Amino acid sequence: MDVDSRTDPGGAMEEKEESDMLSKLQPYIEGLRRELEYQEPRLIIGLVVALAVVVITVVFLKYFLTSKTVRTAVLLVGLCDSGKTLLFVRLLSGKFKRTQTSITDSSAPYKAKNDKANTWTLIDLPGHDSLRSLYMEKFKSAARAVVFVVDSAIFQKEVRDVAEFLYFLLTDAVVSRNAPTVLVACNKQDIPMAKSAKLIQQQLEKEMNTLRVTRSAVLSAQDGSVGGSVFLGRKGKDFEFSQLPMKVEFLEVSARGSKGEEGEASLESLEKSLARL
Repeated sequence: MDVDSRTDPGGAMEEKEESDMLSKLQPYIEGLRRELEYQEPRLIIGLVVALAVVVITVVFLKYFLTSKTVRTAVLLVGLCDSGKTLLFVRLLSGKFKRTQTSITDSSAPYKAKNDKANTWTLIDLPGHDSLRSLYMEKFKSAARAVVFVVDSAIFQKEVRDVAEFLYFLLTDAVVSRNAPTVLVACNKQDIPMAKSAKLIQQQLEKEMNTLRVTRSAVLSAQDGSVGGSVFLGRKGKDFEFSQLPMKVEFLEVSARGSKGEEGEASLESLEKSLARL
């Protein structure tokens, strides 16, 4: 049987409270209605427009703050013959494959080895000096991380070229603003004469410090800025990678592996760093 207010004292009390509240609000509602009736139309329109502007602004800010581009690309860059393409293949399949110099980009989904199994787009960019800047311009805005591959076996001969490419990358305004993680993969560690990651880092810091001096002199002579470049490191101090806005790691890897074509690659340090992205 339904229980009405006659048999439910609690319900009757709630109804009475609601009635009392409406009675108290009624004079205010009536007063607001009369006030609006006597206002000039222009004032009412002004209030409506102002309210609309506030609402539109709030909606726009919410959309802008929640629709930032999610950077999901991991770029493989470096000089020609540094082993980028083999590294690309090994990360994707684990298998060895004979490669040749790339003249265009290659991309594929890469699933990180972590609990979340995050998936990034792994992109191998050409290393030829006539193509580097073109492809970096195309993909730099999407970069969550940059894997900069160095040939550790012949690094001593290429230190100047490596430093110039890395300098170009790190002083780019878009890269500096987005601050993707930079993983310097010191490849070909299976070769006996390969330089260690620590030595490569030290020599690159010295070379890039020298480059900064010469490039800064050129910028000063020309009015201070060229092509959206930013100053590398901290003014008044010798350059160190720790001064940069992005995280930079130096890792020792071997895409070929110590046992040759039939063996496995040595990429554990790189895979762990990619898993932390």
